[in-house]
Amino acid sequence: MSKEINRLHPVSAIITSVKALKSMILPIAIIIISNGFNFSLNFRSDHFFETILLFGVWGVAALLAFVGGIIKWRTFVYWFEDGELRVTYGLFVKKKRYIPFERIQSLNYNEGVFHRIFGLVKVQVETAGSKGGKPEVELTAIRKAAADIIELEMRHAKNEAVQQQDQVQVVEEAIPTPMMYHMSMRDLLVLATTSGGIGVVLSGLAAVASQFSDIIPYETVFHELADFVKIGAFLVALTVMVVLIVAWIVSVVITLINYYDYTVRIEEEKLIITKGLLEKKRITLPLNRIQAIRIVENPLRQLTGFTTVVVESAGGNGENGNDKKITLFPLIKKPDCMQTLEQLFPDMNWQPTFTRSPKRARPFFYRIDFFWLVPVIGASIYFFFPYGLLSLLLIPLTILLGIWQHRTAGYQIDGKQLAMQYRVFSRITLIMEKKRIQSIESTQSYFQKRKNVMSVKATVMSGATGTTGSVSSLEQQDAETILTWYEH
Repeated sequence: MSKEINRLHPVSAIITSVKALKSMILPIAIIIISNGFNFSLNFRSDHFFETILLFGVWGVAALLAFVGGIIKWRTFVYWFEDGELRVTYGLFVKKKRYIPFERIQSLNYNEGVFHRIFGLVKVQVETAGSKGGKPEVELTAIRKAAADIIELEMRHAKNEAVQQQDQVQVVEEAIPTPMMYHMSMRDLLVLATTSGGIGVVLSGLAAVASQFSDIIPYETVFHELADFVKIGAFLVALTVMVVLIVAWIVSVVITLINYYDYTVRIEEEKLIITKGLLEKKRITLPLNRIQAIRIVENPLRQLTGFTTVVVESAGGNGENGNDKKITLFPLIKKPDCMQTLEQLFPDMNWQPTFTRSPKRARPFFYRIDFFWLVPVIGASIYFFFPYGLLSLLLIPLTILLGIWQHRTAGYQIDGKQLAMQYRVFSRITLIMEKKRIQSIESTQSYFQKRKNVMSVKATVMSGATGTTGSVSSLEQQDAETILTWYEH
């Protein structure tokens, strides 16, 4: 193998600096707003020293971030030797990391804005020992040809590629791997308009608003809104509608950017997922690390015959940092989904017949909700009478949701496979092999014992805490059947 010393591209210094500066933007913005934008460079001004202190500290921090980026670029080197990827970095404390190629599970590629301008790529090296969702090694910015060489060296070390004289040319002339799934623009628009991203946008706005709790008189605002509701219910409803529409539009745009050109290929027992408009990502997922499959159907997609497939992985770089939940098919027709999953995992049953929760267990799906629902309704009627009476509609809606959840709850055991189906709002079908299950537990309250029903939870390895599927209030005999099946 080559012992040539390789360095990161100089752009990596800028990327590292910008990444450090991004973490300082929000605190600086909060300080500026909380100070009422009262800054001045006039020596006689009362805010002169505040201005110098704030921007002086920020300037020093920006300079240190830039110097740190340059130091990382100058000290970070990698090379191939004795079947290993070897990396050294650090100025005062020199760190070395040697990773045998046979331990590398995947190479994940990201192309941000700076990467795409200069034809670069960020490479994240994942191994089975990667902890906390962090890659074993991250090459901030290298040429795509250099990334191809790393992958080729890994294949050679694993005896999965034929030796060639020109390694880069081999990668470029390689036969394209078969494509299993590609999201069309029509499906992408359907995904964007039916996604639950509006909740993420609203929670993000709430998180930003919470940062300004010291300068926004929330108590005064609340009383003003309470008076306004009494005389302007229509305007309040209109304002809420506008906010929701704007949040929905923002979530649509975010989804379009994140899932643009979404493609899934299979290559040498690995799934290769590529996606993104502004930031191009490539995620590599070995099939042997898949712990469970979640098929998610929100009510709108369930009516239109679409579904989302999520993979629970035992390691690797998930989509959300520490999270090991990787979306395999963001939006796919249910028949096509089952056909594709049967090709990937032919030994598993993708058409399970579920044993449902008994009819006498139905009240358990909505009874507990009334413990928090009754005080909310009472407070709404007291403070917002007569409009607060509309909160009484929550009672039949909660009962209907509970009945819906009861009809969904079920399980099936098929040989070495356990399938669980349940819903909070979206219907979730969790399918897992027995050898992948970390634990199964049952719970039974006093009232459930009187009705001879029991709840069951099954957990597989995924992320920091694992992923749990739960079916509430099954027949006690059925719950004991699941426990006995897992014990043996």
